[in-house]
This record gives sequence, C-alpha cells and structure tokens, in this order.
Amino acid sequence: MQEIWNRIVDAFTTRPIQLAADFILTALLLYAIFAFLKKNNASRLIWYIAVIAVAAVVLSSDTLGLPVMGKIMGSALVIICLSVAIMFPQELRRGLWKISSHRDMKATFTTHYDCSDEELHAAIDCIVRAAQNMAKKNVGALIVIAPSTVPSHIIESGTALDSKLSSQLLECLFNTKAPLHDGAVFIRGNRIMAAGCFLPLTQSTSLDKELGTRHRAGIGITENLDVLTIIVSEETGVISVARDGELQRYFDAAMLTDTLEQVYGLRAVDDVGKKGKKRK
Repeated sequence: MQEIWNRIVDAFTTRPIQLAADFILTALLLYAIFAFLKKNNASRLIWYIAVIAVAAVVLSSDTLGLPVMGKIMGSALVIICLSVAIMFPQELRRGLWKISSHRDMKATFTTHYDCSDEELHAAIDCIVRAAQNMAKKNVGALIVIAPSTVPSHIIESGTALDSKLSSQLLECLFNTKAPLHDGAVFIRGNRIMAAGCFLPLTQSTSLDKELGTRHRAGIGITENLDVLTIIVSEETGVISVARDGELQRYFDAAMLTDTLEQVYGLRAVDDVGKKGKKRK
C-alpha cells in the first residue's frame, strides 16, 4: 500500500492537473450513478458498485501485477452500469428528458399569452370555481396547466377544442356522462386546448396506495414536462396539485388561486425565497 501511495504522490507531482481532473470526473460519475440508484430505491446496488470500483482500481495497478483480474473487475463495473440502465429505462429516460429540457421556474414568467392580465385572472377564477364545485360533488377531474408548448402526440391523444375557458365548460367536460371525462384537459392561458387526453403514468413506488390512476397520470406528466396538474379525487373530493413529479394535497380555493397566479406569472414565487418575474 505504501508503494501505491508513493505512486499516487509521484503522479500528482509530475502531472497534477490531469490527475486531479481524472479524480474529479470519476467522482462526479460515481456520484451521479449513486444518486440515481438511491432515488429509485436501489441503494443496495450502491455497495456492490462501490466495492467493484475499488477492486478494479486496486487490482489494475502495476504494483500488484494482476492485469487480468483488473480488466475483469473493470469490465464487471461496465456491465453493472449497463444493467442499471436496462433495469431502470423509464427513470433514465425521464432524467435525460429533464437534462435536455429547460425547466427553470423563471421560464414560466416569460411566457407570452394572447390575453391580458385581467383575462388571466378571470381564467384562474374559472379553474378554481370549477375545481371547488367538482370537489363538492366528488366528480373526478384532471386539469393540466401548460405555460409552454406540449408535445403534439399528447394533445392528439384527445380531442382538440381551442375553446375559451369557463367553469361551466370545465364541469361539463368532466361530467361522468360526457365522452371525454376520463382523460385530461389541457389549458393554456384562458383557452382549453384539448380534452380527453391520455397521460403517461408515474412509475414511482413511494406513492400512497390510495392514489389511483388519475393521480399517477397527473404526477407522470409533470415528471416529463414543465406543467402543473390539478387533480380532483372522485372518491374523496380532495384537490391536489402536482409539479416536478411531486404531489401536494388538500388545496383550498385560496391556495389553488395563489399557485395558479404564480404559474401564470401574476404573483411572485413564495417558496425558497425566490421572487418571480411578471409576465411579459
């Protein structure tokens, strides 16, 4: 071990920048893998990968003189990393989507709407009123607020409407006898873009068992897109809001109004001390 340490010190002396960069990049790679595994409830794999990584480094050193074992352990580490990608394809896809997508909160407040602030306030009142009425009647609903564009294949899974928003229309769309009540309604600004749309379900295993398909769909779309969903439970009448893959429950009219005003850029963001920008 003393000789290995001497070699490391010698390497830092002769080419410190390259070796430091090598250590930093390796540490960042391992941290990303470990964080991904821990987030997806696969923390036991972390220990196996850590042990194999250390063994690969030690056995491949010239001091021990075991080049075959070093290569075998190094290949095993690569195989395990590939296996993780195969085991968690949906989670990996969502992670890559988040990296490639701009999901900054500030982007919400630079969204251009084809209506005035007064019309946006009126639209918020319609959404809140409809959600409250449906909650009182235990009518299930799934409303997606989309500040930015939405992939066409999601919109095309339902029926395009492009109608002016009203609380009466929203309640009619989610009427149990209406043909579009099972899907999601997409709203942008003060317009209803589409209804009866099918959304991807979240694969999270940490959700309460009492949450059904409507809640899983409401969470799933926010894992992939920068949207906010409002879910009204058909069983309990509880109003929930999902964003960035996280669900918050038991919203009243004031809380829902405040959240929608923040999404539309009509009010400053309250959380984590950040101030939002007014809509341009």
